[in-house]
Amino acid sequence: MTAVAASIPPSWYLLLAATVFCIGLFGVLTRRSALYFLMSVELMMNAANINFVAFALYYGDLTGQVFALFVIALAAAEVAIGIGIILVLYRNFGVTDVTVPTEMRW
Repeated sequence: MTAVAASIPPSWYLLLAATVFCIGLFGVLTRRSALYFLMSVELMMNAANINFVAFALYYGDLTGQVFALFVIALAAAEVAIGIGIILVLYRNFGVTDVTVPTEMRW
């Protein structure tokens, strides 16, 4: 464990992760734009990554970092699919507001 990591207690990492997660949750619940929605989901995933890495540092195990890599890969796939959905939404309706289309039709 490095000197800097040993001097910061895990509760600070958890507080940071909780703050980032709450900001992401607020964005998901209040924004209508699909782009802001995707960014908020990314914030929530990054909060989970902070927790994984913090507990990996605390316990001296690499398992949390491996899980963080899987979450990063999942986030990349989510962005690829999400941008495709946003492009279809914009092409069909002319806006990225997720409340405009009530149902997707062919």
